[in-house]
Amino acid sequence: MKKETAIITGASTGIGKAITQYFLDKGLNVIMNSSNESRLLEAFNELGAPYHAHLVVGDITKKETGEKLVETAIEKYGSVEVLVNNAGIFQPKPFLEVGENDLDQFLAVNLKGTFYTTQAAIRQMVKQPEGGSIINIGTVLVEHAIAGFPSTAPLTSKGAIHALTRQLAAEFGKNNIRVNTIAPGIIRSPLQGKIGVEDADSLAGLHLLERIGEPEEVAEAAYYLATSKFVTGETLNIAGGHSVGHAI
Repeated sequence: MKKETAIITGASTGIGKAITQYFLDKGLNVIMNSSNESRLLEAFNELGAPYHAHLVVGDITKKETGEKLVETAIEKYGSVEVLVNNAGIFQPKPFLEVGENDLDQFLAVNLKGTFYTTQAAIRQMVKQPEGGSIINIGTVLVEHAIAGFPSTAPLTSKGAIHALTRQLAAEFGKNNIRVNTIAPGIIRSPLQGKIGVEDADSLAGLHLLERIGEPEEVAEAAYYLATSKFVTGETLNIAGGHSVGHAI
């Protein structure tokens, strides 16, 4: 039986690395992407240098990176069944302090990176009778903002991804291409340190389950969406009840 092939952007750390591990364990071929060559190679080796993974270093803001990812998948494995648009950046900053460069950076990495990589993947998927699955990584904060966590610039870009998901699901449903968003809550990953959160577990109270999420739990959701044949246009909150309510 032919193995399915997944492209995973931002695969060197955190959620992207966990999704890569999960997909490899399930037997998928994986094209791993990161803009940081040394971290990508380190992740590859930590995963055991799997024979059914291939590395593509490239800046996701560049349209040619998405094209190279798809070309590599076709060259190495013959098809692309799954794309996980995980690469992204996030940094809180008060709205009145956001400069043009700030907004441009979030739009470039989060929105344009997802947009152009998806464009390259769908060009291939429409040629495949089995279609494919696109999984975008958004955030639960798009639908459930926090006053004490001002992050209008990254949330603007992530909100656009949520909208892109619905439109693509409508446009390419006839081609059996499913497009969904995963909206994580607070997940244990290097991102927390990058945004100045020294103890991620201190944010557990934001979730009804009174704990933060683990990267593997997002990976489980990604695999579900990758393999489900009758789910499209949806936003799946992996957030421990964050969007439902709060404990007091």
